Amino acid sequence: MTDPLNHSYYAATARAWRPRPFDGDNCSCDVAVIGGGFTGLSAALACAERGFSVILIEREHIGFGASGRNGGQLIPGLRWTASELESEFGRDRADALFDLCWRNNRVKARIEKHGVDCDLKTGHLEAAWTPKDFGAMRREADYLANRFGYRTDVVAKADMAQHIASPLYHGGIHDPQGGHFHPLNYAIGLAQAAEAAGVRIWERERVHRITDYPEGPGVMSDRAHIAARFVIDATDSWIGHIEPDLGRYTVPIMNYNIATAPLVNADDLLPSDAAVADSRFVLNYFRLSADKRLIFGGGERYSQTPPRDIAAFVRPFMTEVFPQIAKAPIDYGWGGAVAVTMNRLPHIGRRGSVFFAHGFSGHGALVTTLAGELIAEAMAGTAERFDVLASLPSRPFPGGKWLRQPLATLGLLYYAMKDRLG
Repeated sequence: MTDPLNHSYYAATARAWRPRPFDGDNCSCDVAVIGGGFTGLSAALACAERGFSVILIEREHIGFGASGRNGGQLIPGLRWTASELESEFGRDRADALFDLCWRNNRVKARIEKHGVDCDLKTGHLEAAWTPKDFGAMRREADYLANRFGYRTDVVAKADMAQHIASPLYHGGIHDPQGGHFHPLNYAIGLAQAAEAAGVRIWERERVHRITDYPEGPGVMSDRAHIAARFVIDATDSWIGHIEPDLGRYTVPIMNYNIATAPLVNADDLLPSDAAVADSRFVLNYFRLSADKRLIFGGGERYSQTPPRDIAAFVRPFMTEVFPQIAKAPIDYGWGGAVAVTMNRLPHIGRRGSVFFAHGFSGHGALVTTLAGELIAEAMAGTAERFDVLASLPSRPFPGGKWLRQPLATLGLLYYAMKDRLG
């Protein structure tokens, strides 16, 4: 499939990867994984490390979806703050979630273990759009330090120039445990590690459905029935194509990114080289690439039809933050769908022999790798940590097949309007 949204910097600078076609040989395994993004790849790798035989099936190519085209920001935690989690779920569950999602950086561990070359850098800054936002950030930083011993750096408005050459923000929180990377190269590195562990990867092979008797457990694809003891559905935005009932739990939101030409003043724009995301509901997020381009994501569209000119769509958001590069050449513009749940927490679970994980809601670059590994743990018989994430509440969007997206769009537009009104 030719993808008009993937004229991306990542695709242009990806590590060498030859296609892995369907080979039709021995279509049986212990674990069939559907989806070649971070969740599916990390699950496949972790299963193989535990001695399972694994086949991973990807409709397009490794990292085709959000895993290979996101903003590259590594943000510890979930979309809810740690204090919100404790307020909602209590102390014990908050402790377990914090240990998994803040302290447990499985992306960094995988990069180090497998020598993945993906331009990993440290440091993430959440920038406050309003003084009220900054006040909330300071309270959360105090909570993290006092409750968990987790240290972040509170950056006053007067000190923001240490991180970002923009007058827009009212302070921020710098988290040295966060960072940024080249997501497609990370996906390819996971795929190479998975193959080295024995995983068979089939690209350009579409899965139609997950099967049960009389065909037997497994998945039905274009050219085969893959018999398996377990199935992992890691298709995220496309999960409704295979399991329509799970598709009711998310709606796709379109995000768009640009990459400028290499900038001579790149280090002046972001002196600490941290990734930045601001506190607006429809947020801007940006960082420097290894070759000193500004990679900038801004704006959302609730229609699945992309703008005619992605660079022209995103440039005004970039110019608002960095007017000094308003006329900088833009070499790449791309986009893709983010699967968002009602409460912005991931939807993870198990139904018999089928495991699933989706709905990471734009906060998945770290937690997807963790989710894949926890699925492998549960499959091997140790489900305690998997159950921590699987116990997160989730409910389907109202409106059924035809009204789910319009009703969700109305809600999202309301919060976007609140951004504009301050």
